[in-house]
Amino acid sequence: MKITVWGGSGFLGSHVSDALSNAGHEVIVADKQKSDYLRSDQKMFVGNILDESDILESISDSEAIFNFAGVADIKESNDNALNSAENNIIGNIKLLEGCKKLKTLKVYVLASSLYVYSNSGGFYRCSKQSSETYIEEYGRQFNIPYLILRFGSLYGPRSDENNGIKRYLKEAIASDIISFSGNENSRREYIHVEDASKICADLINEAKFNEYFTLTGTQSISMKDLSSLISEILGKEITLKSSESQKKDSSHYHITPYKYTSRKSKKYTLPIHTDLGEGLLELIQYIKNNKE
Repeated sequence: MKITVWGGSGFLGSHVSDALSNAGHEVIVADKQKSDYLRSDQKMFVGNILDESDILESISDSEAIFNFAGVADIKESNDNALNSAENNIIGNIKLLEGCKKLKTLKVYVLASSLYVYSNSGGFYRCSKQSSETYIEEYGRQFNIPYLILRFGSLYGPRSDENNGIKRYLKEAIASDIISFSGNENSRREYIHVEDASKICADLINEAKFNEYFTLTGTQSISMKDLSSLISEILGKEITLKSSESQKKDSSHYHITPYKYTSRKSKKYTLPIHTDLGEGLLELIQYIKNNKE
């Protein structure tokens, strides 16, 4: 299958591109800048998701379109709501408009978020909820098959400084401190990015279309227990630090993002997946090797 991955130069997008290539698909990585992780069996398209001509050129004859582009950081979205709306909502609509002209299209895939379930997440949540709604309507009006993937907390190689696990590890290595928002009982179900990417490829191969899937880890861990795990791995005492302003921050959910929603999704997990401890060890080595 010929597949275009918009946002394919980023953390999640680059790993998904690799997983799709590993599954035997012809992958076009589309993004505003060339990917540092481009493989010899992948093609690169540098362009703007807000440019109609770039979209049409990048998705020509593609059978699947992945939209992993846009603003993925909650703080960045809250700091600039207009930019978040332009890239996450308008970019999504422009890709869907391009899909209307494709005779080869089999599925349109959106990287959404667990925050669509919640009252947290600010303008980032708003942009993902809106994008999902537009995709549903395009599906109804123009018969565009879709797949909506609601990702939880990802970690692993290639993540940037906005990634929580990477930030915790770097700070712990450098200063024996982990600073964070919320409180020590806040919980997450972390999923390794390679596991999440493998699921994306599996869903395409299984033709799981016009459905919603939640992609999170298999175990829930508190901030306190995560800190203890990192402390054991590094072999030194780690101090958790949360300021009063951080404790009052409502941008992130505390224990669960789930509120009432009319659109339920299925949780998809791999029978064999990356253990969190093993994943942390791998990421620590990656950080040290790349001097990040």
